[in-house]
Amino acid sequence: MRNDRKIGIIGAGHVGSHAGSALLFRGLCDQLVILDTDGPKAKAQADDLQDMAGFTARQCKVWAGDYSDLSDAGALIICASGPICKEDRLEELGESVRVMDEIIPPLKKSGFSGIILVITNPVDLVARYLAVKLGLPWGKILGSGTNLDTARQVRELSRRTGVAQGSIQGMVLGEHGESQVSCWSQVSAGGVPVLRLMETDPAWKGLDLAQMEDAARGAGWGILCGKGSTEFGIGNSAAQILQAIQGDEGRVLPVSIPVDGTDGGVFASLPCVLGKNGVERALRPKLAPEEQAKFDASLARMEEYWKTIG
Repeated sequence: MRNDRKIGIIGAGHVGSHAGSALLFRGLCDQLVILDTDGPKAKAQADDLQDMAGFTARQCKVWAGDYSDLSDAGALIICASGPICKEDRLEELGESVRVMDEIIPPLKKSGFSGIILVITNPVDLVARYLAVKLGLPWGKILGSGTNLDTARQVRELSRRTGVAQGSIQGMVLGEHGESQVSCWSQVSAGGVPVLRLMETDPAWKGLDLAQMEDAARGAGWGILCGKGSTEFGIGNSAAQILQAIQGDEGRVLPVSIPVDGTDGGVFASLPCVLGKNGVERALRPKLAPEEQAKFDASLARMEEYWKTIG
């Protein structure tokens, strides 16, 4: 029988370990199993996380395991990747597909039947590839998508206006990458549209939206160049997504799904209602014409890269 409070993580690097840390802090699992091709590293991360569990409100068993441990897990985070890292995430596709081809056979054999959250870049294409190869139905596999990019958009707005991040409702859609779309027509603070605030509030007047869009798009690369990896933001983004699913919250988050509603179609981020079945449904905001054009171009760009792997 499936245990929804048992979660697996494939990939014991910076992202996987911080995702595990965020899961423990939020009390989202009673069992956490770490898998990695580097067995000693997986064990070290598991032991370190188990030490951390002694300081959290809820007890959790953490260990380095193998694919057989996933047979009854309720959710799985996939963040394993190859050694390359490119500013344009789509350039990582070939190496990431190679890694997924190593994961797919033992994952199928394990009998895992839970929800899969993909973080490995390029996340939209990798999530689509796994959905096709594993034969997973719509909503059971999703990419972390632009949930983190939206947080970065909000961060930039907060820095420039002094409004708390929690009071700003951001909206970045499309690819988690170079063609992502900052949908300013949908962004608000305290329910007041940003475009309205730029006309009426002194703190918002004169904002350079294009500059902020570039800052949000390039934030991940800037962090990686400065410290060698991104970890805290994406780790908590993953935990937030799984919390919404596990708690059947009905929370709306921008995650990557097949946007045409069919299994195996182009994956990109839309605002999605998350619940016990994974993605319950996608919401379709009415974008400004220029935003819709950019969103369509983002889908076309990813489709071109998809053709390179057949």
